[in-house]
Amino acid sequence: MGIVAALELIMDVYSSRPRWHHHPRFPYAAVVGWVFFLTFTSPAWAEDAVRLQVDTSEADAVLSILGKRAAGDPVTDSDWQRLFDSEPYKKLKRRETEMKRSFEDAEFRQFVLSDELLNRRQALQQTLAAWKQIDLESSARSVLSYLPAQARIRARVFPVIKPKTNSFVFDVKDDPTIFLYVDPAVTAEQFANTVRHELHHIGLGSLSTDAALEDLPLEAKVAAQWMGGFGEGMAMLAAAGGPGVHPHANSSPEDRARWDRDVSNFSQDLRTVETFFLDVIDGRLKGETAINEKGFTFFGVQGPWYTVGWKMAVLVEQTYGRTTLIECMLDPRRLLATYNAAVTSSRTAGFPLWSDRLLKAVRAPHPRSSCRW
Repeated sequence: MGIVAALELIMDVYSSRPRWHHHPRFPYAAVVGWVFFLTFTSPAWAEDAVRLQVDTSEADAVLSILGKRAAGDPVTDSDWQRLFDSEPYKKLKRRETEMKRSFEDAEFRQFVLSDELLNRRQALQQTLAAWKQIDLESSARSVLSYLPAQARIRARVFPVIKPKTNSFVFDVKDDPTIFLYVDPAVTAEQFANTVRHELHHIGLGSLSTDAALEDLPLEAKVAAQWMGGFGEGMAMLAAAGGPGVHPHANSSPEDRARWDRDVSNFSQDLRTVETFFLDVIDGRLKGETAINEKGFTFFGVQGPWYTVGWKMAVLVEQTYGRTTLIECMLDPRRLLATYNAAVTSSRTAGFPLWSDRLLKAVRAPHPRSSCRW
């Protein structure tokens, strides 16, 4: 299973990611629909490299109803129709239905009419207003600097107020859509970082990368596809903006400390993931269910797919430059081989190497070369 194919399932467990510190208070902003498209061209990138639509109409409709409730005004049928006709609501309903989950208008109406949600009205309103101030065009530009020139970002971003607190990416192949739960614990800067992270996935997913693996034996092919999990670490680097920026620069002290602690386990985690790859290749771990179950344990809150992937990506960029790192994004096997070369050439103490046996089994391209192990 590759990272792109698994992305929707991965993002469905987004709510297990770290909680962020509460944002500062923001002045009241009128509840209005906020839908815009970001399309731009630049000499550095191909025309129409980014088409990004942000639609807050569902959240705006919910807040409008909550505003009427707070003022003691009646909520009309047209208020509910505005909510149920909003594009984010309709797509959310489609997604939940496709996943065989209950999602009825009557149940959602009950959620909006709950006292618990009414008590959170001001916090939700302030959060959404702050998120609307973010310059997502700049976010998109920064992500493009960490993508191959031929990558395209076509995405919609839906901040939504809903019963479940998870965020996720849906309809990756046909209409990539990022659903982001409106959470008062998430600052505007953290919102922008999350969008950048997911846009990197979507941009990389716009490229076809499977052909290079077609000639591999089945077990090696599966292992090589799972190496795409390190795309989480590369997305962390892209979202931060460079090796010199901490991936959790805008996070709470607790989340930053957790990340630093997990990164300190880099050597052990690299060996654990290598064992997973070799178990798949050698047939000790068989069957899609068993392989997926083990592979998904490396996501966690921000597990080895993030931390090991990020540390490898940082070392490769610092040693060989961003162009070489971007080449690795097109074939994650190259990331492992290039990381090994970077450790050897820079004589970086304490950095473990991926085994030659693993690299040979997946026929990893030699660093900056079309040759194979």
